[in-house]
Amino acid sequence: MQVDGNEFFRQATVRICSSLDIEVALKRMQQYVHQYLPAGFISLVLFDPQKNVIRNIAGKISKTAEKYGREVSLPDTREMRARWIQKQVGLEAYMVVNNLEQDPDLLDLFTRLGLDADISFIMIRLELEGNRIGGLWVSTAGRNQYTKEQAELLQIIHEPVAIAMSNVLQHREVLELNRQLTDDIRHLHARLHEKTETEIIGADQGLHQVTEMARQVAGLDSPVLILGETGVGKEVIANFIHNHSHRRNGPLIKVNCGAIAESLMDSELFGHEKGAFTGAVERKKGRFERADRGTIFLDEIGELSPQAQVRLLRVLQEKVIERVGGSREIAVNVRILSATHRNLQDMVADGRFRQDLWFRLNVFPVSIPPLRERKEDIPGLVNFFMQKKAQELKIKQPPELQSGALRQLLAHDWPGNVRELENLVERALIQYQGGRISFSGFFRKNSSLLQDTDELRESGPMPTLDEVMAEHIRRVLKLTNGKISGPGGAAEILGLHYSTLRHRMRKLGISVDRNLSG
Repeated sequence: MQVDGNEFFRQATVRICSSLDIEVALKRMQQYVHQYLPAGFISLVLFDPQKNVIRNIAGKISKTAEKYGREVSLPDTREMRARWIQKQVGLEAYMVVNNLEQDPDLLDLFTRLGLDADISFIMIRLELEGNRIGGLWVSTAGRNQYTKEQAELLQIIHEPVAIAMSNVLQHREVLELNRQLTDDIRHLHARLHEKTETEIIGADQGLHQVTEMARQVAGLDSPVLILGETGVGKEVIANFIHNHSHRRNGPLIKVNCGAIAESLMDSELFGHEKGAFTGAVERKKGRFERADRGTIFLDEIGELSPQAQVRLLRVLQEKVIERVGGSREIAVNVRILSATHRNLQDMVADGRFRQDLWFRLNVFPVSIPPLRERKEDIPGLVNFFMQKKAQELKIKQPPELQSGALRQLLAHDWPGNVRELENLVERALIQYQGGRISFSGFFRKNSSLLQDTDELRESGPMPTLDEVMAEHIRRVLKLTNGKISGPGGAAEILGLHYSTLRHRMRKLGISVDRNLSG
């Protein structure tokens, strides 16, 4: 088919600029381009040499690739990294591949993406003002599907596509900065409305020793390691220490290390410079800089990657950080509180956690007992949560408890600790229809959550938290037929980033392949 280059440029540009939603715009452009050359899939991709990953920014590479998510790690060897950098630097205007078997590196990438090797594609180099920002990927099934002339036709539209990709990256950067600003505003709002004294339910009873230890260390700058099972209230103790310290007028920045994708950890904690990696269109302050003259609370510290552990150790030793892509040392005045439900000593013995970092963090350990070992706190906690949740749910007067309701709660072993109790009270109030509240219905309907103590004793040894987590992940993977990322995937159901889920699966020894449905 004879193609007028000027008309092709005009029509393709109209479509790539037709919507603020880049996915919609790419789909429209693909439908137009498909009239002139095979274009089963179109996407915007980039190679990030800092993280050694291929990242799909928008669009689709194939139907099957979506289950692997938008980021694929490459083999982290010096030789492989050098070859991929050379491929990107050496890529001129375009690249046409009609037979993957002729390029082992590309064949390995497609295998990692779960793609059939029987595919052809064109990669158009995208630049803006002399800076390489990524590539336009057009692919179709079968070999020998593309010609040099078709690649040159696509190359005509590289500039408007590059502008569109740059806009996507900058928009996402703005969203990230907005998220940081929202976090700061939420923190300041909480500071304006918080009580002078941080309330700890059980401070005079089951948590008396913990509270006294927190008071002793609050006025110092020593690192504190808060230990305890999931849901015991480690964040509450961190709040207490910060609010009773000389840093209480400074920020308290909270980081859940298990909720940040491993490839983004360094950037999140230490920030990055503009141009540090493809997509870093602006300088970004990390959590440590935002916590300057205040406190940073690193929850789930055991989930830190080895690289992040090294950099955190340097912060503890030298009180300086370096942004990703930067060479300038930045002094930070930050008090570090950390927390974990894991046994860090065992992790050190297994080589999963640095011994020198553990020594630095473990200066003043504070161990919070589980709720089953301090049941005298349950009445006070129930009263507190009844008042708090009633206010949140717009219930004017918190209802009273039925006779025997507390006895039911005291008989339970609370594997989910204080968080489980809080959730139970909230559910009871949501279903409240008048009268006094009883929890008997929850004991019957939610036996996995509120199981009778005798039943627990008869069921044999209690599984470890890792065993419970592994079993739950396997059940969700079976439900999704092994699908990890994307809509309806296991990561979405579990409320995790897909990279975080993969990281946990590797730690727990769960197979990443799709043979999980049997």
